[in-house]
Amino acid sequence: MQLDLNNLPTDTALLHRLVRDMASVVEQHESEIDRLQLIIKQLQRAQFGRRSERIDADQLALGLEDVETDKARAEATQKPRAKSKDGQPRRKPLPDHLPREEVRIEVGAAVCACCGGELHPIGESVSEMLDWVPAQFRVVRICRPKYGCRACGTVSQAPAPERPIAGGLATPALLAQVLVSKYCDHTPLYRQSQIFGRLGVDLDRSTLAGWVGGACWWLDALYERLCANVFASDHLFADDTPVPVLDPGRGRTKTGRLWVYARDQRSWGGAEAPAAIFVFAPDRRASARQPAALTSARRDRQQVAEWGVGRAISMLDF
Repeated sequence: MQLDLNNLPTDTALLHRLVRDMASVVEQHESEIDRLQLIIKQLQRAQFGRRSERIDADQLALGLEDVETDKARAEATQKPRAKSKDGQPRRKPLPDHLPREEVRIEVGAAVCACCGGELHPIGESVSEMLDWVPAQFRVVRICRPKYGCRACGTVSQAPAPERPIAGGLATPALLAQVLVSKYCDHTPLYRQSQIFGRLGVDLDRSTLAGWVGGACWWLDALYERLCANVFASDHLFADDTPVPVLDPGRGRTKTGRLWVYARDQRSWGGAEAPAAIFVFAPDRRASARQPAALTSARRDRQQVAEWGVGRAISMLDF
């Protein structure tokens, strides 16, 4: 419905018809919103109800994103909703740990526009919006001044700080960003290279792969310490999950094993913190040897159950 707000008709009957048409459009929009809200509730019930195992979580998330996007677009064409009668906010407050940047909007004049009297503060209205500061690169310049002795000619200079990767450009913060993006956010290295390119820094995928390999070398010692700590526990949960593994040269995949050894003493108030160790075996033969070698001295303390890798990962959310 197209209306020229600067040239509205003066005919009363025509105005009545226009109002009825507008009310019909609003009613249709509200009906569509109710339908979308019902779809969302049904999907949430299917996900978190008794039949949740029949719906893939990723597919559900994609469906919810599309439905909620359509719902928000429909709501944007309507007038803002009135505040709740009880005065309580419907949106969760923003976290307190986020930094605040205050923007003050003053009135145009210091005198009353009605009578000309002097204005004085009596209060203020405060609202908050969530902002995003885009990530950016910076260059850390390491300067090491040289000092010479006029008496003996000796040159003194502070030693260069050790780098996580010998000869590499990445700081520990950048290495952490690459690793978290790859393994937690599932962003491949070639996509990270494209993202960095949009920020004006050309980093080839092979360079990022070298950084990941160098960072994993540092993490090996932590992995060994964690293995020693977990396998010294009184009780262990263990399970293996078959995973497809590329088999170069044969044109197909083979079945590998991802073993998980988990410790969780929270149910009986144990002193040890929850932890999990993952051991990958590329084939069945290796999977038959590796777990036996790791648990040969602890068979009497191991509990084997239908845990699965996914449950072990969720257990670490503490």
